[in-house]
Amino acid sequence: MAKVITQETFDEVVKENIVEFSMSVDEAREETIKQFEAQGIHLGNIIKDLKLNPETGVPILNDSVEQLKQIQTRSFDEEQEKVCRLLEVIIDECNVSVPHRVLAAKLGAYEFALKALLSEDNFNTDVRLKLLYTANAIINKQPDVFDLNSLAAALKGLQSATDEPTICELLKWLQKACILHEMNRQTIMADNLTVATLKTFLARPEPAIIRNVCCLFRYLILDDDIRLEFGKAHEHARTLAGETLADITQLLTRFKSDQDTICDLILTIASLTVRNEFCQTVEEAGGLKFLLDAMVEFNDSLKVIREACKLLKALAGNDTVKLQIIQCGAAPLLESSLNRHKANESFARHALLCLSTLALREPTNSAALFETGITETIVQAMKIHPTSKVVQRNGAWAIRNMVSRSRDQCDSFIAYGAEDVLNQALIDHPSIAHDIKSALRDLGCKVHLNEEWKQSDKLQITAD
Repeated sequence: MAKVITQETFDEVVKENIVEFSMSVDEAREETIKQFEAQGIHLGNIIKDLKLNPETGVPILNDSVEQLKQIQTRSFDEEQEKVCRLLEVIIDECNVSVPHRVLAAKLGAYEFALKALLSEDNFNTDVRLKLLYTANAIINKQPDVFDLNSLAAALKGLQSATDEPTICELLKWLQKACILHEMNRQTIMADNLTVATLKTFLARPEPAIIRNVCCLFRYLILDDDIRLEFGKAHEHARTLAGETLADITQLLTRFKSDQDTICDLILTIASLTVRNEFCQTVEEAGGLKFLLDAMVEFNDSLKVIREACKLLKALAGNDTVKLQIIQCGAAPLLESSLNRHKANESFARHALLCLSTLALREPTNSAALFETGITETIVQAMKIHPTSKVVQRNGAWAIRNMVSRSRDQCDSFIAYGAEDVLNQALIDHPSIAHDIKSALRDLGCKVHLNEEWKQSDKLQITAD
């Protein structure tokens, strides 16, 4: 078993080399590493690139946290400028790597920021922002440090803050706490003040605040924590949608000239539309009409039309809205968008998935799409991206759903080479063979279907 040492032991030896032997910082660090490696000590758990005070040999992260703790025992009023300088040092160190953040939290930097934010001290705006920057820097990819006190501090700040930078930093704090941490998401959503507090910011005019609120909503419905078998992503989405979906949809009109904000809003609406009735809510709030108008106005913006396809796919979960999407003129817009941007793999996959959802069990939708000449566009998109398994799968779904109840379309697809494309995909992507074969079968093409189970004559059932 390899021998290991603590960070404190390593730092102490570096300090000794600097103070006792008058080495430079780089020389002291290099000499210390050589000493321990010569003794067979494993240094994989050691942070070797901490910034050091060249005179004392003490890591400036340790020194800064210690000074802040001393100041916390006194009054902040007279030392706010010094506090800002010390916090800047901690932020810079935390931005280097995750181990630096872990060390900062271990030394008490996060606890210091949390206590300061929960206190009744009258900080100026610069100090408060620096405290929030510090909390954000430490919690980044280290959500385990978040707790009930952190939530209390964040909500307290959100209820009292009025300036955009402070509000955005508070929202980012909650965002980082949600990533890869289901229990933090549940803790945030369990507080009765959370949704009500966040909803008030949807009335703010600043696009940055709207985007950060939307981002937080999406993070609250993540399901990315492998430590838990089951999360509450659906329950959270249902709660947020019930309280805010109509308001978010109406924001589309207010920010209609801001592409970045539009994309965030559309993506958030799509993420929250997890139930049949929510599709109707979005349509009634004017979301569908705006979406189709945006596809016309921003037809050159890949980002906007990609997010639009995602939302159309989500709205098509409601059969009534699915029909309305095509009745409102989505078919030619989708054909035009896919034809224009079919060379983009990311857009092609989302557009084809949207088409397959709109055509599913709806022959009238399929007929409307067919009339636009989209059959050729679908096949061309699949030909352009032969190595993309997702494009081939989504394309096969689109073909199957369009022809399954509209057999008159089969000849058109075959004429444009759909059979050859699907057969090639069958060879290149065997993991999606079932999807490819389903499309070939519904096209009326020759396809070998495996029998999943066949009775053997060796097994006989006899009556007693």
